[in-house]
This record gives sequence, structure tokens and C-alpha cells, in this order.
Amino acid sequence: MTRNGRVLVTGVGAMTPLGADAPSSWSGLLDGKSGVRFLEEEWAADLPVHVAAGLTVDPASLLPRAEARRLDRGEQVAILSAREAWQDAGAPQVEPDRLAVVIGTGTGGVLTTLGQDDVFERAGIRRLSPFAVPMLMPNGPAAWVSMDLGAKGGARTPVSACASGAEALALGQDLIRSGRADVVVAGGVEACLHPFTIAAFAQMKALSTQSVDPETVSRPFDVKRSGFVMGEGAGMMVLERTGFARARGARAYGTLAGSAVSSSANHITASDAEGQAFTMELALRDAGLAPADIGVVHAHATSTDSGDLAEAEAIGRVIGSHAAVTATKSMTGHMMGASGTVGAMAALFALKDGTVPATRNLDELDPRVELDVVRGERRAGQWSAALANSFGFGGHNVSLVFTK
Repeated sequence: MTRNGRVLVTGVGAMTPLGADAPSSWSGLLDGKSGVRFLEEEWAADLPVHVAAGLTVDPASLLPRAEARRLDRGEQVAILSAREAWQDAGAPQVEPDRLAVVIGTGTGGVLTTLGQDDVFERAGIRRLSPFAVPMLMPNGPAAWVSMDLGAKGGARTPVSACASGAEALALGQDLIRSGRADVVVAGGVEACLHPFTIAAFAQMKALSTQSVDPETVSRPFDVKRSGFVMGEGAGMMVLERTGFARARGARAYGTLAGSAVSSSANHITASDAEGQAFTMELALRDAGLAPADIGVVHAHATSTDSGDLAEAEAIGRVIGSHAAVTATKSMTGHMMGASGTVGAMAALFALKDGTVPATRNLDELDPRVELDVVRGERRAGQWSAALANSFGFGGHNVSLVFTK
């Protein structure tokens, strides 16, 4: 049984390795472009990992200098993407206490934390930035966006690893359904490309260490996948109560019809097909849909061996093999806390435009993946509902259902 109706998506914003806004990022996905590049920085020379998916534009260059200086890179990206989504929604006139912000992140202001620690060790306390604390706080992006928009209905921060952005959308939906908000700006952000974070993920054997053509390294579901590529970015959506949006004549991309959040309670890093399948089932039930209704699946699919196989098993068990499956991390890399929202954007736009992006670098589908994974060319069609998955270290599982 659904909890209390569907929630409209009226605005979308994004900054990704494919573009500085949502339209260019979506266009890049449809065109099969790659945002993965060689790490050219001097600090990367001794790392075992040689590629990453950085932003196409420095977010600081898009903000006034005084504003950029007091914000961590993740906060900069969050504000820019939230402003884009807000304007895309037509800047809704909503009472401040009926407007909320939910922005998830996996690592928070880790660039500030590591950078300011270096300053402290090298030059002492007097050289630390007075903005260091608000720059490193994981809740910083949500707080800054709430102030930027005048949102007084709450500024919340889910921190659930790579499921953070998707969980933010689920929480935003809950706030509207429960009657506590009319409009919620929700999404995810991550900016953690740093020698320490890359080395740490490499040490746990999560990242690919291939040094071939960088655009070919991220290859979800392919037999030659070798680990994920770390990326950065942000994705934001404006969610609205249906009655509120209709009263103001808002245009909608579609509906966030259902969501589910669960924890596998199994292993701190391993993927768990049982928990993922359970979450998909809950999301379908919440949306009031059957597996046959789902025409598109945006897979979490990071390009790790165990992760891709667990998810493929779960999708097959719950949805079946009829849906068109896409894995856009093959182009953007894994943007950690931002990936869930950008993946949700891809699922929503696939319904709206009737086009599913092809999974890049899928030269030979792993025979254990018994799904219809779109590859080669993007696929046109008409679908009424899509599922978007996000999973994170710690056993965090989130599934979102969108309808046309």
C-alpha cells in the first residue's frame, strides 16, 4: 500500500564529469561520452590509480570570489546545482517553513579537512582558515542551500555512503507525504578527489588500477571490469506536493512514485543481493506497481565484480529480464554521494524523452548477468515507470520508482 500519493519532480540541476548543468550532462549520457581522464596532478604520480572523473568546470569560477572562498568544493557544487534546479522549477513561491532541503554526501568536506590538516601541521594554528569548520561539516551543503533559498522547513543530511543522494530523495518524498513540506530541494554531492581518498579506496581494492585509455576503464557488467573510477559532482531535484505544483501551474518531469530504504546488516563493504532485492520489492509496493510495470532500470553498477553480480541477481529476481537496464557510471565514474541523484535523473529523463542511454564499454556482457543491458546505441521506446538503485558501504540500500 502506498504511503500517501505521488510527488512531482519539477526541477533538476546537476554538475557532473560530463557537463556543468543537467542538460549537458544528460546530453553527454545519450551521446555515450566519457568524463574519465588521466590524473595529471603532480600528487598522483606515485598512486596506483591513474584515472578519475573530475568536473568539466571549476565550480569556484562560477561563483563570486568572496562566496567561493568560504565554501568547500562540495558546497560550491551543491549550491550551483541547487540554484539550477530551483530556477528550472520556476522558483516556486512557497512559505519558508514549508520549504525544506535534504542533501546527502558520503564524505562531507573531506578536501577541507585534509587540506587544513596539512596547513596546521606545516604552519600551525594561526594559519588555519576561520571558515574551516563550516567548510568541513557534512551538513554544510544542506545548510548553505537552505540559507540561499530561505528554506526554514529543515536542512537535513543523510550520510549513507554511495546511497546518500538517493536516500535524500526518499527523505524528501517522506517530508512531503507526511505533510511537513510543500516543496523540498533534495539531492547528493561529492567532491573528494584527493591523494588520500584515492589511495584509501585503492588499498581496499575497490578502484581500477588500469592505465590504458581512461575512457575505457569504467565498464559495468563487462567481463573485463576491474573496479570503479572515482568521480565528483552533484545532482539536485525539486520535489513538490502534487496539489501545490498544480495550483501554481508548474511543469513536471514526472513523479517520484515510490521509494524504499533498508540496511542489509550483513557486511561493512560487501554487496548483498538479498538486501537489494528486498529494497526493490518495498519500493515497488510503495509505488503500487508490479515488476512488469518497470520498463527501465538505472543500475547502481559501479564496475566491481561482486557488486555488479549481486545487483544483477537482485534485479533479475525482482524485476525480471524484460526491463532495459542502463549503467551510466560507465561514463561519469562513481560520484559517490552524488551518484544516486544523477542516476535518478537519468531514469526520470529516460521516461520523459523515451530514450535510454547505452552502457559504455560493455564489449562482452558477463554471462552471469542475465539482464537486457542497453549497449552499443541508446534505445528509444515508451515506458511508463523506471527503477533507480543506489547501494553504499555499510549495507545501505535505496531504490526509487519514477513514473511518467
